[in-house]
Amino acid sequence: MSTTIITEHPGWHETPGGEPVRVVEHQGAAWLAHWEREREHLLLRPLDADADEQPPVAYTSAVDLPTAAEGALLLDELVSLGTVARLTNPSLWDAITTALLRQVVTATQARKRHHAYYTAYGRTFDTPAGPLPVAPVPALVLQISDDGFAEVGAKFSRKGLRAAARAYLDRGDHWATLDAESLIKELVEVPYIGPWTAAAAAADFTGDHSVYPHADLAVRTWARRAAPGLTLPSAEREFEALWHQWAPARSQLHALTLFTLTWGAHAGTYS
Repeated sequence: MSTTIITEHPGWHETPGGEPVRVVEHQGAAWLAHWEREREHLLLRPLDADADEQPPVAYTSAVDLPTAAEGALLLDELVSLGTVARLTNPSLWDAITTALLRQVVTATQARKRHHAYYTAYGRTFDTPAGPLPVAPVPALVLQISDDGFAEVGAKFSRKGLRAAARAYLDRGDHWATLDAESLIKELVEVPYIGPWTAAAAAADFTGDHSVYPHADLAVRTWARRAAPGLTLPSAEREFEALWHQWAPARSQLHALTLFTLTWGAHAGTYS
C-alpha cells in the first residue's frame, strides 16, 4: 500500500521537481526533511554539525480509520491515501509560533505570514527549495518592535508571540515533557493562546490529532470536498459531535482527523 506525506505545516515548501522540503529544529540542531516521492521515503539530513538523534516521523495506517457506515463516502476516499507519514514537529516553540500565526487568517495568508516572519527573523539554511528559515528564537521575538511585526504582516500576532515567548523562556522545558492534554491546559494559561491555538500547537508537537480542534475550518472544508455527496453539519459544534460519533476510539479520532488534513494538503489550498 502507498504512503502519503502530510504537508499541512506552512514550513513545507517544494523543490523545482515538486518534492516537499522543510527545515526543522530538533534538540537545538537543524535538520532538512525531504520527501522523496518515488521512494515514498522521508529523508532526514543534519544541517548542523552537532546534530545527533533524528527528528521523529510517525506513520498512521488506514486500518486505524473508523468504519462508521454513515461516513462511508468520506472514509472510502481517505482509505486511498494508504499510510500517512507525518514529520512530528520536534520544536514546541515552532508549533506554538505557527499556531499563533494561523489565528484569524486563511491558510494562504497564514503561509505568507509564516514565511515572511520566519525569513525576516529566523536562522536560514540553503535547501533544494531555496533558502528556508526556522522559527525566530523567543529572546529575539521580545526585541522585535511593533513596526518590525507590521513589516512582515504579523502585527496582529505580536502580542501573542511576545506573551508566548516570555512564557516559553520560563516554562518551555517543562511544557516539552507533557502529554497532549496537559500541554493544552498549560498553554491556555498564556495570554492570547485560546483553546484552538493550544490544541493546534499540542497536536503539531505531540503528533496526536485526537486533540486537534476537530471543528477547525480546514477539517470541515476538506471533509466536504473529499465527499461532496455527504451531508455534514455546517455548525462547528454539531460537526465536532458528529466527528466524535464516527470515531469513538482515540486512535480512530486521530486517524480520521489526520487523514482528512492530509487529503486537503494534497488537494490544494482552502480559503
